[in-house]
Amino acid sequence: MTDLFARSILPAGSWNVASAADRITLDYEGRHRRRYRYRADAGLEFVLDLAQTTLLHDGDGLSLDDGRIVLVRAAPEALVAVTVDSVDALVKLAWHIGNRHLPAQLSGERILIRDDAVIVDMLRGLGAHVEKIIAPFTPERGAYAHAHGDHQAAAYPFVFVSSHEER
Repeated sequence: MTDLFARSILPAGSWNVASAADRITLDYEGRHRRRYRYRADAGLEFVLDLAQTTLLHDGDGLSLDDGRIVLVRAAPEALVAVTVDSVDALVKLAWHIGNRHLPAQLSGERILIRDDAVIVDMLRGLGAHVEKIIAPFTPERGAYAHAHGDHQAAAYPFVFVSSHEER
């Protein structure tokens, strides 16, 4: 049997999910790959073969060599929702989490991290309120991460501003 390959990603929202031949439900680790052999939910087998390690997003499509598309779904997983009483305190907690190089999903109201007893104890000691939840996890990309094609470039635009005026 010849392997089917998925070498390109259709960004979420750019294609009709009703046209998907199958879907694959993956946790964060399973969606952060370059090359891996998968079996989709209904049994379709394929090899993900991307140019670089990429985080697949919920709703992305994996375009197979034969023209079919596999829908990517983010699986719910064990997380901790971290909150505090002020934005200043949330920023400080984000710094402590980032200083430990932990993947984190950030919003203005909370930080989501993987459930880790040692980290949870540290955060409680810093005044955090923690709640164990089950939810899909899509942490922020690292500062040195590279975009995959136009998909992530559009989702995470960067603007570089010079602090010096031209003379």
